[in-house]
Amino acid sequence: MPEHHPPGESAPDTPAPMPGVLLCEADGPPVRTERDALDLIGDAWYHRAQLVVIPADRLHEDFWRLSTRVAGEIIQKFANYRIKVAVIGDISRHVSSSTALRDWVREANRGDELWFLPSLEALRERLPDQRGAAAPPA
Repeated sequence: MPEHHPPGESAPDTPAPMPGVLLCEADGPPVRTERDALDLIGDAWYHRAQLVVIPADRLHEDFWRLSTRVAGEIIQKFANYRIKVAVIGDISRHVSSSTALRDWVREANRGDELWFLPSLEALRERLPDQRGAAAPPA
């Protein structure tokens, strides 16, 4: 049975219908600081997730400006705790305005610790045990 949330409160981040994955809600608080990253890492540990999926829109604008070092600080926190990250959504406006960001995204997508993907379907294709898995009912 789904949990009830009072009006104005967002649903908590929950395990995704993919084993070992914590899916962050799109309407959750913005992710801007190391503290925000630690909160998500705590949720991941609680749910025994090895991968945290963060909607691109939840990442604060400072994340996308590499000169602020926010992206590096946040992603490093996840790496320190050996939690993988997938950023899901359209990031075209960010990468079109920064060659450095575009290069970082391309390099990250070649690895297996950090991915920038357009959709959950693209994520399922990247996860070895999820290829061909049916999408969860809406």
